[in-house]
Parts: sequence; C-alpha cells; structure tokens
Amino acid sequence: MRLTPEQIETIRRTTWEIFGAEARVRLFGSRLDDSARGGDIDLLVEPGLPIAEPERKRLELVARLQLRMGDQPIDVLIAGPQVQPGDIYDLAQRQGVLL
Repeated sequence: MRLTPEQIETIRRTTWEIFGAEARVRLFGSRLDDSARGGDIDLLVEPGLPIAEPERKRLELVARLQLRMGDQPIDVLIAGPQVQPGDIYDLAQRQGVLL
C-alpha cells in the first residue's frame, strides 16, 4: 500500500468528520500496488447510515483531503442505497483495503 501512516490517519479522520464515526473507508486501485508509481488515491466510503446530500459530502471530502494532504488526484465513491451498484463499486468492495 502506497500511503503513509499519516495519510491513512488523515483519510480516516476526515472521512469521520464528514460522514460520522460509523463510516468506513477503503483504499482500492493502483495505490495498493507497492511496485507501481504515481496514480490517484481511490477511496470507497461506506457511510454506515443513510446520508443526505451524498454528492456534496463527497466533494467536501475530496476538498478537505487535498487541503490536508496536498493537491493530488483523489477519487471518492460513496456506497449506499442511493447509488446504483456497478462494476467499479464491486471492484472497490472486493479489492479495497479497510483503512
């Protein structure tokens, strides 16, 4: 996994600020491959409870993470009943590592 312990803690803490302490966040995609270079940070947030305005909260999470971790590409998916499951969600849940 190509995230530092500090980055992991920042991602977890920021996710909980926005989605609540019951939220879980998974890293998936190229950052799981230690031999790769570059790539964006792909995250799947599982809120745990129904949430209002998931798109606003998704954008808020990306913005706060970029402010705290530096301007780097971060992609966030939100799991939940309001989202149509698809291949990318299946991949993220199957491959993702809980942070």
